[in-house]
Amino acid sequence: MTQPKDPRSALRAIAIFEATKGFAALAGLIGVLDLLHRDVRAMAMTLIGRFGLDPEAHYPSLLLHYADLLPETDVHLLFILGSAYIALRWIEAAGLWLGKSWGEYLGALSGGIYIPFELLHLIHAPSFMNAFIVLLNVAIVGYLVYVLWLRHRQQTGV
Repeated sequence: MTQPKDPRSALRAIAIFEATKGFAALAGLIGVLDLLHRDVRAMAMTLIGRFGLDPEAHYPSLLLHYADLLPETDVHLLFILGSAYIALRWIEAAGLWLGKSWGEYLGALSGGIYIPFELLHLIHAPSFMNAFIVLLNVAIVGYLVYVLWLRHRQQTGV
């Protein structure tokens, strides 16, 4: 029987991906917090007008809907939830980068939680992008579960 390949390079690639999601969330959180002190609806209308879009069309009207909701947002809750998500991504990335089993467990659990919601979204809004997101998440979670299984086999001597 052939020896399985060393999973460190794949784990480090997943770590980079998770850390990147944390940085993207940080940029998004900073951007949203900055928008709280502006007339977001006016900015959205300017953006829609600049691109010559119909404000009644699906995506422009969705943008306007969320622009109207933003001033009513609980800033403290938004900050706490955003910070928790960013911390989770970075802690997971560190654990995966260092090859720690807790990082693999955290990655499998935190990624696996999203799969049912992503599947529901795919069913209600089928698209290649939604299918890609589901497949990517299933592949990452599946790989982390596989690495955990290999680790368990090594520890038990099976």
